Amino acid sequence: MSTNESSEAGCRPDVRPSNNTCSQKELSVTASVISMTVGIFSNSLALFILVKSYSRVRIKSRVSFLLFASSLVVTDLLGHIINGSLVLFVYSSHKRWETFDPQRVVCNLFGVCMVFFGLSPLFLGCAMAVERCIGVTRPIFHSTVLAPHHMKMLLALTWLLAALVSMLPVLLWRPYRVQSSRSFCFFHMEEPKDWLDVFLPLMFSMLGLVALLLSIACNTLTSCALLQGRLRRKLRCKGTSYHIEMICQLLAIMLVSCACWGPLLITVIILSTRTKDENASLSLLMVVRMATWNQILDPWVYILLRRAVLRKIFMLLQHCWGSKSHKLHHWQCSVLRSSVETSNSGASPSNCLCHRRFPLPDTAIKSIT
Repeated sequence: MSTNESSEAGCRPDVRPSNNTCSQKELSVTASVISMTVGIFSNSLALFILVKSYSRVRIKSRVSFLLFASSLVVTDLLGHIINGSLVLFVYSSHKRWETFDPQRVVCNLFGVCMVFFGLSPLFLGCAMAVERCIGVTRPIFHSTVLAPHHMKMLLALTWLLAALVSMLPVLLWRPYRVQSSRSFCFFHMEEPKDWLDVFLPLMFSMLGLVALLLSIACNTLTSCALLQGRLRRKLRCKGTSYHIEMICQLLAIMLVSCACWGPLLITVIILSTRTKDENASLSLLMVVRMATWNQILDPWVYILLRRAVLRKIFMLLQHCWGSKSHKLHHWQCSVLRSSVETSNSGASPSNCLCHRRFPLPDTAIKSIT
């Protein structure tokens, strides 16, 4: 901690500045401002698209999905605004927590916001995956038993659970601590005093990992059910398109959450169950920065993986494949024409099918007649 204080003092005008320390501080502030700006813009754009889709859709399953998706984007947007403002305040105060936060009020608020806006997207993604799994595998139960107010209650429960977990350290008199980097507050994982200091970060990580694993399981079942229904032609084209769009978005959200939050959750478990490590603060800061990218990438899932965009991609791929199929069609016709010219008998039923699929040229028709 004394090293950080001296490094901060090195950036003040009354002491000769250290170019390396000051440049790192400016780089951190610039990265925080860019991340906050991009996150607010991305989530605002995604929220506009989701609200516009929500006002036009009339399918019940689609309405439930858009409700959870809009709530996820709103949560990410608030997380960028609140956490980003706290980070900028800490950097503007030169990380002097003892000066501007002697009662640890800001630190506790920072820790509560980090845990709440971290667990909420994981819980919401899990709830979306469970809802879609029930809607696809048990459509009758979903349409008759699960009413819209049940979805709203589930949404409220996810937020309530995340808020309860984030408030537990304050309620149990285990306040959040300033980390070694002095740029954020989190659980007390360095030299824990008793079992509560170990239990709280473990509970945070285990709940996040359970949400991720449940999302993976439900999305896998949903994808298999959609593929099976597509092969058996039990789903109508319109319903299938909605399902395919939703499952693409769910799979993308799951991959983003695993890539961004997986390292943080595993690192917290490792740090809370072993002795203090010299590189612990650096590794924790790196995985926290990786987790913040989850709130930036989530909205782009809804911006890019929409039906209109997916349809254009499909048409582009179909156009590219069309040139190959066109050559294949000419090749099959030439083979068929040569076989007809060498045959003196009438066409069999199988050949008639080929005639319908590949129209014969006039010379081939004359040779048959």
